[in-house]
Amino acid sequence: MSIRYDLKTGEATSTIYSLIKNGKYRDAIDILNYQVQINQKSRAGLSLLAYCYYSVQDFVNASDYYEQLSNMYPEQEQYKLYFAQSLYKCGLNTEAMKICSQIETPSLQFKVIQLQAAIKYAEDDINGCVEYIEKSPTDDASTEMNKACILFKEKKFERALEKFKKAKQTIGNRADISYNIAVCYYQLKQYDYSLRHIADIIEKGIKENPELSVGMQTDGIEVASVGNTLVLHESCLVEAFNLKAAIQFNLKNMNNAREALTDMPPRTEAELDPITLHNIAVMNMDEEPSSGFEKLQFLIQQNSFPFETFANLCFLYVKFGFYSLVADVLAENSHLTFKHLTPYEYEFMEAKIMQQTSPEEAYRKLEEMGVKQIDTLRKLTKEVQDVRKSNKEDPIKKALQEYDDNLEKYIPILMAQASIYWDMQNYTAIEKIFRKSVEFCSDHDVWRLNVGHVLFMQDNNKYRDAIGFYEPIVKKHYDNILNVSPIVLANLCVTYIMTSLNEEAEELMRKIEREEDHAAMDNPERKFYHLCIVNLVIGTLYCAKGNYEFGISRVMKSLEPYQKKLGTDTWYYTKRCFLALFENMSKHLVLLKDSFVGEIIQFLTHCEMYGKDVKANVEMPMDPQPMHPGRNTVAYEARYLKWLLFEIIEY
Repeated sequence: MSIRYDLKTGEATSTIYSLIKNGKYRDAIDILNYQVQINQKSRAGLSLLAYCYYSVQDFVNASDYYEQLSNMYPEQEQYKLYFAQSLYKCGLNTEAMKICSQIETPSLQFKVIQLQAAIKYAEDDINGCVEYIEKSPTDDASTEMNKACILFKEKKFERALEKFKKAKQTIGNRADISYNIAVCYYQLKQYDYSLRHIADIIEKGIKENPELSVGMQTDGIEVASVGNTLVLHESCLVEAFNLKAAIQFNLKNMNNAREALTDMPPRTEAELDPITLHNIAVMNMDEEPSSGFEKLQFLIQQNSFPFETFANLCFLYVKFGFYSLVADVLAENSHLTFKHLTPYEYEFMEAKIMQQTSPEEAYRKLEEMGVKQIDTLRKLTKEVQDVRKSNKEDPIKKALQEYDDNLEKYIPILMAQASIYWDMQNYTAIEKIFRKSVEFCSDHDVWRLNVGHVLFMQDNNKYRDAIGFYEPIVKKHYDNILNVSPIVLANLCVTYIMTSLNEEAEELMRKIEREEDHAAMDNPERKFYHLCIVNLVIGTLYCAKGNYEFGISRVMKSLEPYQKKLGTDTWYYTKRCFLALFENMSKHLVLLKDSFVGEIIQFLTHCEMYGKDVKANVEMPMDPQPMHPGRNTVAYEARYLKWLLFEIIEY
């Protein structure tokens, strides 16, 4: 049903107000735009149009119309207030403060002071914010909320939490107060309490506003965008789902984190707020890196963006090996560098950039950083011991948390040092680095995992030692073994085999198979590669030892059924084995039976058949020369391998 814009005299007012009353702001905007074109100086039309734009969170258009109204009717200073509010929402804080200073109407002064306090808060000017709050009436409920926000900004989360709880008792169960309480618990790392308040916000939002289509996207139902309405803003559903995603991200539950983002009310990408856009980019970076980098680059070019955006963009560049881009971002955004990066983060980034041209200098810089962190950890260890004597629970928790936070800063430094020697394949030197850090890191999973990898790479001499580091990690997640990296499981199986612990290897593989079968029943569309990769690595091991017939047989069997097991990662291990085999065949170092050659040809034919839509290689984001889509398939590479085999056997 289409909306008529050319309404008769008398119809326009009732129709527009009915649409606004029912929250159909977009329809009202369409009619109002038509009406304003007819009468460009209509105060009612311009005022309603500005209000509707503000209600759908289109603050740019709202500010344009409120500016027009404030110029046309300078004596009506409420338009200046609305204009200033719109500018503030656009991130134009200086311009908003300038308009605020022009408002003199006594009845508007309280709202002006609140807006000025909010602007100073957004600018991290705590003292300025406090000055304005102190001008507010002490008996006003919002004043208590403002004081709580100040405490939060000062990182006094426990005191802020008490203030928000007090405000909730006074004002009532409002969604924004519940959200603030949840954020305080999040900052205190009390995730269970935070999730309880988030669940309350979501439950209330679904009950009171079913039209917001919560959870529809996750269920695969196609729904239209709900837009950025005032109802959505007041429900705090977007904020709640973003916080839930952040908690799941911190708990390493990536699937739950992504699900939280798809559960939120549906909006188009152009309608997404900066925090949601940032979270989508970060949490989908492994699957869609190019899109993720585009989103983060877009955000840092805006007037305001989530504080973590700049640091995350830099660290993700480092993770993906784009060191020149990191250097460019730091150089081009020096005003952001020192605001959004801590001295520790900046030094670490410098060391990683330096590693590409001068590994020795980078190692020296990392060593200096490591020494500082070790000194801090030693002091904190003593503090923890002293606090434990007092038997006071809160100080003990605080001391342990501070120790853990500093340990998390030391681990990346240690791993960056190890990576320098890893690139040189100097595993003995890495072992020495890890030995020096055993005092602090012996219980840390990342440290144990990497020690296991280093021992594994030293072949027969250290396989038994590697088991001692891999086993605890696997046993810790034994009930949810698919949460363990397939490479860790594969390496553990190999170490079992190489130390003649075949029964343990078989039991582990049976456990993985049972878990995959169970998971496949719950989610039949999803592919599970854990057992496949374990078998591929074992097959690779036998190929490396020269037993190609058994190794290749294992590799081929591991990809059955092809429609479930053939993927980019599994194909990577598969083709390496075949290329090694073909190289040795071409040098006449390996001879195969005709029947086995026939099995290989049949296997490659199946890969060609089922691999038409499977990417052969992971495309690097922002690659100036992207791979040809027709050549970047398993089908193309399988056909190419088959041609190589025919050339070798002179078929």
